[in-house]
Amino acid sequence: MREMMRRWLTRLVLGAGFALVSGAAAAQQLTVAADGTGQFKTVQEAINSLPAHADKPRVITIKKGIYREQLFIDGKDHLTLRGAGEALTWIQVSLAREAARCAGNTDDWGVATINVRNSPDLTLENLSVVNSHGLDSPDDQVIPCPTDPTGSKKIGGSTHQMALRTFAGSPRMKFVHCTFRAYGGDTVSPWDTEGGQFYFKDCTLEGGVDFYCPRGWAYAENCRFICHSTSAAIWHDGTGSKASKMVLKNCTFEGDKGFKLGRYHRESQFYLVGCKFSENMADADIYHATSGPGTPLWGRRVYYADCHRKGGDYAWHSDNLVTADGAPTEKQINAAWTFGGAWDPVSGKVNAAAVAAAAPAAKDSVAERMLVYQRAIGGWPKAVGEKKVDYQKALTTAERVQTRKDAVRKDATIDNNATTREITYLLGAYKKTNNLAYRQAAERGIRYLLQMQHKNGGFPQFYPDSSSYRAQITYNDNAMIKVLWVLKNVADKKGDYALVDFSLVPAAEQAVQRGISCILKTQYVQRGKLTAWCAQHDRRTLLPCKARAFELAALSGMETVGIVEFLLAQDNPSPEIKQSIEAAVAWLNQVKIEGYTVKDVDDPAQPTGKDRRVLPEAGSTLWARFYDLETNQPIYVGRDGMKHAALADIEHERRVGYAYLGTWPAKLLAKAYPQWQHQRANGKSGL
Repeated sequence: MREMMRRWLTRLVLGAGFALVSGAAAAQQLTVAADGTGQFKTVQEAINSLPAHADKPRVITIKKGIYREQLFIDGKDHLTLRGAGEALTWIQVSLAREAARCAGNTDDWGVATINVRNSPDLTLENLSVVNSHGLDSPDDQVIPCPTDPTGSKKIGGSTHQMALRTFAGSPRMKFVHCTFRAYGGDTVSPWDTEGGQFYFKDCTLEGGVDFYCPRGWAYAENCRFICHSTSAAIWHDGTGSKASKMVLKNCTFEGDKGFKLGRYHRESQFYLVGCKFSENMADADIYHATSGPGTPLWGRRVYYADCHRKGGDYAWHSDNLVTADGAPTEKQINAAWTFGGAWDPVSGKVNAAAVAAAAPAAKDSVAERMLVYQRAIGGWPKAVGEKKVDYQKALTTAERVQTRKDAVRKDATIDNNATTREITYLLGAYKKTNNLAYRQAAERGIRYLLQMQHKNGGFPQFYPDSSSYRAQITYNDNAMIKVLWVLKNVADKKGDYALVDFSLVPAAEQAVQRGISCILKTQYVQRGKLTAWCAQHDRRTLLPCKARAFELAALSGMETVGIVEFLLAQDNPSPEIKQSIEAAVAWLNQVKIEGYTVKDVDDPAQPTGKDRRVLPEAGSTLWARFYDLETNQPIYVGRDGMKHAALADIEHERRVGYAYLGTWPAKLLAKAYPQWQHQRANGKSGL
């Protein structure tokens, strides 16, 4: 009976186009036809029908027709999508990247016509992939955008619109006899800086700025590139490895008059061999974009061999392969060479040993200790128990083992520079050593910051520990502001922050906007007038609140400075931001204490032999750390939690152990704020 049932099931499944085998799936052949003559009417249905893994190729044959659907290929290996021809089989949507992000796709999943992740050995053949947003909506339009603080967003016809967007986990991707077409930027975006291996042959690629922009290793042969931008046609990101590269062999380039060949914002490496350029291209070599980080760590690496322009070569077309690492010859440069011997897309051979043989990354002793202290949630502690974390101190084997065991502790924080300090240092260490572990740790730290943010935009002092005052919105010691600076640098792709995973950029942009919204909402209103901020604000009501016994709810003469400096740095500040800045500056001028200074003096009568006193001094100006919420009078609070009118009235331990007075706003009022005013008067913004 079992044997009869097995045979019946086998016939049934084979009739549906599947082979029934034990273990991994055998070769499968599926057919998609929009007219109903295949097993499926949509390509996505066919993809969804397949199991995640197979030990043999699976082929989905797509008959001629225009398939107006987005494709999501997630966790499907050894898959081939085979059309009837580039002019016959089209997969097409009309979608701006910003519109997809407004719909909640902040990590870019779902912004393209075809979206791929965790799908090794994917092949596309004989089809066209089109994103027609720019053709369908050539003019600017305003769309609803719940993820934007304003609730809407303006998008144009030449904005980013992706036909292909791939993510990590999808090595060895092949595209043969395919057309990728869009009318804006980033048409073809195969992005995986660490493991990306992308092969294009006999393809046509068309779009606007950076329309061919691989990250990792990419090889294109006999391909046609059509550019509708005067900024750049091609772009490469090779930050994942010094060996990663973009190779274009026997390719042609054409486009709108004055189109530029290419550019890069990060580490990159270009090889153009036997390429032909149209007469109307600009006399502009592949260049480093000014919005990118500083001088590339590995230098400018752009190489040409046997490349010519119709109407005459430009000087930069000259052969310079001899200057490349290893000085390869034209004959040596092929697909297998491009992928460092790890993969030969022509023969299909994969050489895992070539990957394993890669040289070990250099190490930085401080960065190594930071890796040990990083908590499982992604952040770092400022101390373990009562012992402050010291990265300059070497760890014994026992300490290293115990610290790693502490990874599950709920002591990750942004207090005392924790987490923001480590992120910044690790990115610098990655730039110096090319040790991927450092960059990945920094990215985990950035994700921790994004995760800990309250929905109202504020940041708690600790996360996930929400006990006592730890969950309150914390401006104290500029904790939240330091986080916002890190996220702003990620969003702006500034300096070493340009090295992080590109998918973090939109999330960072939104986090900064939420943070600014929180700042504006927490500015204290005193008798109908905007004033300053407090060290802590309640995470729910946004009102001032206390922390430790000597940190009562009070306006801050120190934390307000850091907040204003951050607001001054915003490009195109809104009227609300301008109003906030003006009000805070007016308050700081109102509460300054003129004619006094604070000094540490010898006093044998005190336990430490020292005391801290407020003394008259002509021309000096001070500000108090805390001001009464209603009277704007300086207050001094000891461990008894009681307000006092003079520094001398609180206990000696607090008097000399805490900064109750300082000159924090002086530089802001004398330099940064006037500079901002001058820039505003001249139609500029941001510092």
